[in-house]
Amino acid sequence: MFSKLLIFFIGFIVLTIEVNSAESWKPVYIQPEQLHISLGEQPTEIVATWTTMEKTSDSICHYGEESKQSFDYSSRGYQQKFIDGGPKKRHMYIHRVYMKNLQPDTRYIYHCGSENGWSELFFFKTFPKGNEWQPRFVIYGDLGNDNAQTMSMLQEEIQLGHHDLVTHVGDFAYDMHTDNALVGDEFMRQIQPIAAYVPYQVMAGNHERDYNYSNYNHRFTMHSQGEKEINNHFWSYNIGPVHLIAINTDFWEHIQYGTHMIENQFKWLEQDLKRANEPENRKKQPWIITMGHHPLYYQATRPDNKIRIGNEQLPGLEPLLYKYGVDLSFWAHDHIYTRFLPVYNEKIFNGTRQDPYFNPKSPVHIITGSAGCREFVTPVHSNPNPYTAYVSNDYGYTYMTVLNETHIQLRQISRNQMGKIIDEFMLVKEKHGPEAWLY
Repeated sequence: MFSKLLIFFIGFIVLTIEVNSAESWKPVYIQPEQLHISLGEQPTEIVATWTTMEKTSDSICHYGEESKQSFDYSSRGYQQKFIDGGPKKRHMYIHRVYMKNLQPDTRYIYHCGSENGWSELFFFKTFPKGNEWQPRFVIYGDLGNDNAQTMSMLQEEIQLGHHDLVTHVGDFAYDMHTDNALVGDEFMRQIQPIAAYVPYQVMAGNHERDYNYSNYNHRFTMHSQGEKEINNHFWSYNIGPVHLIAINTDFWEHIQYGTHMIENQFKWLEQDLKRANEPENRKKQPWIITMGHHPLYYQATRPDNKIRIGNEQLPGLEPLLYKYGVDLSFWAHDHIYTRFLPVYNEKIFNGTRQDPYFNPKSPVHIITGSAGCREFVTPVHSNPNPYTAYVSNDYGYTYMTVLNETHIQLRQISRNQMGKIIDEFMLVKEKHGPEAWLY
């Protein structure tokens, strides 16, 4: 009897130990995920940014020319712990590696991670050297995790090599901080099939504002050309014949925290525009294109004068864009596609009676905010402003192909109509700079 009790007791202890051991075991989260690339300090650099949920032994990218089918190069970077501002204070590790000394117009294969685990194999193609090539942009804003109507189309087009880069004009995931940043994690996984293959260039919108833009700031890596410092709020880059400028218009929306962010950005923007308008620079990059989240003009409502012209406290953007001969400005925020006639100070400045976009006498504005999110689309108004040329609330995104120093082709793609081009026009500028307004 005693021996039976002893055996039972020993068996119970062993079983208890096994159960407790199983319950105390937890998985490790060290596999790279949410990988995306962006433009580095120089055109010969590409930055890879990715996430692991726990710290890993290293942050490395192996890469090489696709034609050789080998990893001939290796770059080591760094990882930073990010703690989300939500109630659970979830943490993750953001890794950054700079792949350097890249050859122009060359396709590379790469993967990133460490000895703890590597990402899938991806590829990217570097830009051709100089300014005599035709950059192919895909442009949109307001793309969320839920109701991401255009996501699958974009993923396929990018992987088929239809575009050279993406510019996401604010408002991500809806929102990256939601549910203790779990929505942000899933959104970054969703865009990996896009953003791991071409530079994914971003600017902030109002949906990035929470916790002082912390999810946005930690998850992306933007550089101005020639600048070592990361600045995800305002940056500029030369891409072929284009000088591209990104700004944070959301600074104008929360001045209760002070105006210093607007003032610092505005000072930087004017200096950047001055430099871009130096004769030797404007000759190389004749097109100056700006992008920011909040539009200056809307299809039917009054303009956003706080951002457009400013007030006694704040500078406005429109006089500056006009002064320095900005050719084209993209916006989002309004969940719709709107093409405007050339407009300045609420007045129309068409190029010719037959073609408003042939040598227009003011900047051209486009809203492309209908990529798809849980807030759905904006209704089309029956009584638009006189400077509103075309409106569609089909889900979609914008193609911009810069053909040469005088011609840009712009097309709007409809998700509702299975990729049909629903709007198309050619912007023609035989002269650039502020003198173009008098040409």
